[in-house]
Amino acid sequence: MRALLFLLVSAISLLLTACGTSTHVDEYRVSESRLPVKASEKIVIMGRRHAGEYETEPDFIDCIGNKLVTGGQVAVMPEQQFLDSLYPWFEPRTAPLGLKRMGGMMRDPLIATRIRKLGIRYMIWVDGNTETTEKNGGFSCGLAPGGGGCFGFASWDKNSNYEAIIWDLSKLDEKGRVKVDSKGSSYLLAIGAPIPFIAQVQGEACEGIGTRLQSFFSSASQSRE
Repeated sequence: MRALLFLLVSAISLLLTACGTSTHVDEYRVSESRLPVKASEKIVIMGRRHAGEYETEPDFIDCIGNKLVTGGQVAVMPEQQFLDSLYPWFEPRTAPLGLKRMGGMMRDPLIATRIRKLGIRYMIWVDGNTETTEKNGGFSCGLAPGGGGCFGFASWDKNSNYEAIIWDLSKLDEKGRVKVDSKGSSYLLAIGAPIPFIAQVQGEACEGIGTRLQSFFSSASQSRE
């Protein structure tokens, strides 16, 4: 029993050490000056959903928006509110994939008027997703007259890869890009009861890309100065 307990404690210690993430963030800025945002202006963060095999997860888009709002620099309009207000122009089949297409849409008085009324100054397109790249091991569970339990070990790797592109809708130009790559390994140890050790890969990616995006914008009070 002591040997089993020692083995369990040793395995948990090893997994706690290994169950981390590695996150790398790159950015490109057109100018070193922060982007001005007036008190009446907002940002909308949009997820790309044009490829059939994946979509940029809505919860990740919400996470970035919450990060920007928490930073206090800007007001962020929820993605779904924007989509509902501009239906059907930003649905997957009709949404602009580039600034040229966006410029054409803004020449439509109806679309331009709606965007101005919403107060949208910047649009941030986020492309990417989180995927499981490798799975190993396994475990089994069973019941016996004296009770039940599980035994085994499983691991899996996850990779979060995203790129955010900032458009200034007042000038119809690109202001910068932020790219994040976050990797991590998760484990499930089963000696009696399953014990998961989950690497927060997507959370680290949100933190990395959200923090960098915060640094692009000046607050409303700074914009008035």
